Amino acid sequence: MMMMRGNSLNFLSILWLFISRIASSELPICKESDYHFEYTDCDVQGTRWRVAVPNKEDTCTGLPDPVKGTQCTFSCSEGEFLDMRTQECQKCSAGTYSLGTGVAFDQWDTLPAGFVSHGTNLNVADMYTNCSNSTWLPSGDYIASNIDECTATLSYSVSLKKAGNVFFEYFYPDNTIFFEFYVQNDQCQSTDSSARWMRNSENDWTSYNLELDRGNNVLYWRTTSFVTVGSVVKPVLLRNISISGVAYTSECFRCKAGTYSAKPGSARCIPCPADFYSNKGAMECQPCEPHLYAEAGSGSCKPRPPCTTSDYFYTHTPCDSNGQTKLMYKWIEPKVCSESVKGVNGSEEAEVLPASGQMETCPPCNPGFFVNNSSACKPCPHGTYSNGTACTECPVGTEPVVGFEYKWWNKMPDNMMSSVYSREYSQSERSTGWEVAGEYIYTTPGDLDSDYMMLSLTVPGYRLPNSMAKNNDRSELSRISFVFETQCTADCKLYFMAGYTERNNEMVEQWTGTTRKQSYSYLVKYNRTITFTWAFQRTQEYSEVRRYSGDFAKLYSVQISNVLGGVASQCRHCALGSGSRSECVPCPPANYMVSGSGVCRSCPANTFIRADQTVGEAACVSCGPNTHSNKAHSACVSTCRLQSIGGGNQVLYYDFTPLANVTSFQSSPRFTVKGLRYFLQFRVGLCGEEGREVAECMDNVTETRKVVRGYACLSTVVPSDIRGQSVVSSQPFTIGDTLMGVTTDATLGGIDSIQSSFPSESNLPDVIFYYRSSDTTQACKKGRSTTIRLRCDPAVTANDHITLPSACSGGTCDGCSFHFLWRSHYACPLCTQSNYREIVSACIQGIQRTTYVWQEPLQCTRGVSLPAQTVRACVTLDFWLKVGVSTGTVAAILLISISCYFWKRTRKLEYKYSKLMMTTGDKECELPAADSCAIMEGEDAEDDLIYLTKKSFFTKIKSFSRERSSDGFDSVPLKSSSGLEMEMS
Repeated sequence: MMMMRGNSLNFLSILWLFISRIASSELPICKESDYHFEYTDCDVQGTRWRVAVPNKEDTCTGLPDPVKGTQCTFSCSEGEFLDMRTQECQKCSAGTYSLGTGVAFDQWDTLPAGFVSHGTNLNVADMYTNCSNSTWLPSGDYIASNIDECTATLSYSVSLKKAGNVFFEYFYPDNTIFFEFYVQNDQCQSTDSSARWMRNSENDWTSYNLELDRGNNVLYWRTTSFVTVGSVVKPVLLRNISISGVAYTSECFRCKAGTYSAKPGSARCIPCPADFYSNKGAMECQPCEPHLYAEAGSGSCKPRPPCTTSDYFYTHTPCDSNGQTKLMYKWIEPKVCSESVKGVNGSEEAEVLPASGQMETCPPCNPGFFVNNSSACKPCPHGTYSNGTACTECPVGTEPVVGFEYKWWNKMPDNMMSSVYSREYSQSERSTGWEVAGEYIYTTPGDLDSDYMMLSLTVPGYRLPNSMAKNNDRSELSRISFVFETQCTADCKLYFMAGYTERNNEMVEQWTGTTRKQSYSYLVKYNRTITFTWAFQRTQEYSEVRRYSGDFAKLYSVQISNVLGGVASQCRHCALGSGSRSECVPCPPANYMVSGSGVCRSCPANTFIRADQTVGEAACVSCGPNTHSNKAHSACVSTCRLQSIGGGNQVLYYDFTPLANVTSFQSSPRFTVKGLRYFLQFRVGLCGEEGREVAECMDNVTETRKVVRGYACLSTVVPSDIRGQSVVSSQPFTIGDTLMGVTTDATLGGIDSIQSSFPSESNLPDVIFYYRSSDTTQACKKGRSTTIRLRCDPAVTANDHITLPSACSGGTCDGCSFHFLWRSHYACPLCTQSNYREIVSACIQGIQRTTYVWQEPLQCTRGVSLPAQTVRACVTLDFWLKVGVSTGTVAAILLISISCYFWKRTRKLEYKYSKLMMTTGDKECELPAADSCAIMEGEDAEDDLIYLTKKSFFTKIKSFSRERSSDGFDSVPLKSSSGLEMEMS
């Protein structure tokens, strides 16, 4: 498309150029085909000149003189162009079109003039990442974005003479790609950031329109992929870009092949219908010959292939009054095959459409519905239930189990819709991708193997039954379950999506290849209008030849609970409230309902009620070790304090309160094949009771802004240079929303904590927190689990020293079980008296000190404090020596005195004995006569006269040593009564 280029010319320069040409040489006179007209720049008065510009330099002479041009505010309407010769607007002829004051780009065989595409590295630190080839790729009817980890930008600059707008269509099916559109003006100011994020496409092209200001505008379309796993990325597609607000267009443009304009003054070209074609600039479409066919908007016809069994499908008519349904066979529309054409080798006959009309018995109505007089299935009224035949009121003391259960497929349910979407071409006349077949609903063959066969179920909202506590945060709001099967010979995929917003579908799960008949459940967590979508694609490779039409997906049953406006297939007992109305009420907290009755009974202590089952004693689930039930008895929580038995049967007390706040940590850097650096970011809220802070991970890439919460969660983060964002976070999910228990055991509730991943040399046991996530996936059918080992390390003062297993850098080796090691001095047991000892100092100057120190190595924290140093009086050693010497001396003197005393008494007794023996005389057996009438010991008067004669000390000693006499007696000195001393021998 050609636009005015007068703003690049200067009138005086052009005039001087003409004069110099005439003067320099003689050239032939210019014909009208040798030049074209352009306008000069507008002056301050808003006027300009029209000048003739040669198509080639130095080829002719005699160009028309410049004339005054139209006012700068002049413009043409849609379907018109400005004839520069007459300077008047003219209508475009048939077969052409014009936007008047705009430009349009609907052909993308090459990148149109004015568009620029380049790839850049999102993370400027990864200078080695080569993104030079990561650009937008023209692909015929559209232009596609890159699908790697680089940032691809498509830009277009336009100068508007008046306020206008930009319009384009896009297809954005993959929320793992960040897609934004924004405009910069003359001052390089961007549009509002809240309007630049593009919404995901649901199943078709999405249109976008934005007003533009007068002046220069630069349009930017930018994409970045954040996929860090091996899944296939679907690119963003753009087409039909048009911009209004330019002054005029000086020519009309021919309609592209496959389109036409039948009358003059057309602003758009119309696509040809199916089995018609057109060449470029056509005024009408031509029909294909009978043995040829063409899709809508095609520029040529193709030979019809022979019909096969994949070109038709079967369905059933609605049930008649006799309960009969008719089996019908139908060609896939638009029909492109031929029943008269033979196969490639000429021997294979084309398939013909089987005869329809066979009558079959209608399948029963789905549960919650009944058969009316016309044999149609109608929903039962509220408060009643049915098994598919007649409606019955729920008896007193019961309530209906409300929801939808589809297991018989004679008719497409009213809240379900089938459609076909083709990424390459979306104007297909087909509107049915799934057909009912009695016991299941299945995918029909598509026009192309790469078509998406879509099936949508819209649910307006959810309501918990009266018997369920509304304040129970663990109550199961709703659950959708379905049984499916796929059979494939290529790389088919079945997608299951949940759309929480009007134009967004979040990928929930996908299955690749042939899958056996199985069931899948998805827990609904938000009470909003949700559209559940099943999309089946036979192959991602585009081909005009259908090779995999026999591949299919089947849905056997779909069941969803607690639906607003749902029907009931059964009634269940409930507890009745007081009063005359006797309405169903929830059982009190920590109570379960006895099966088959409305009686509520109390659960044992320290248990919680299961969210998916409130009937029967099995509804009471015991809390794990070192946890207790919350106030609502809906979950188990931890106080962050516990006690354990250590080595030697020592009781250890722990307090993890300082670690209870939400903590964030990242894995080591990881790299994609392209070289993009990214991290896995974990957030953990270790423990806490009511009102505790929970870990939260979010998506700031897509329009959904998904947020997940729990004890532990995970998201993928990429360092970013996007305006206003330092980190891009995507793909969040919980890895632990239920606390299973806290213990030192290596196994709990079927979850193993692999100790070999975190070897320890300490004699203290690790305290392990066990968590489980209720979200199930195809890979993690039992949900995800997380274990966090808390290890005592007094040297670690930081609160977030968390490491991942060395063998599994992402914290998990299988994608389902996550393991972490948390080192901290807060993970040590509380200090007790057994953790310190006393040291007593020597007695110095009558003072003795007692000091308390910790046992080494120290393996405790906080708890009891070290006692203060004590001081007491004492006595020194030299004092005790003096006391000992003095005491010894006194004792020696006393001993000598006692010895002398007893020696003296012994001598006296010896004297008395000798005297007695001498007085006996010769008379045997006759006792001596008493000297007195009362001689007592110590009263003998002669005792005082024994040693009247003084002897020296040495003489006494000598007398002691005298030898005995020959008669065997010692010499004893005796004193007579007259006082004479004599000696007897």
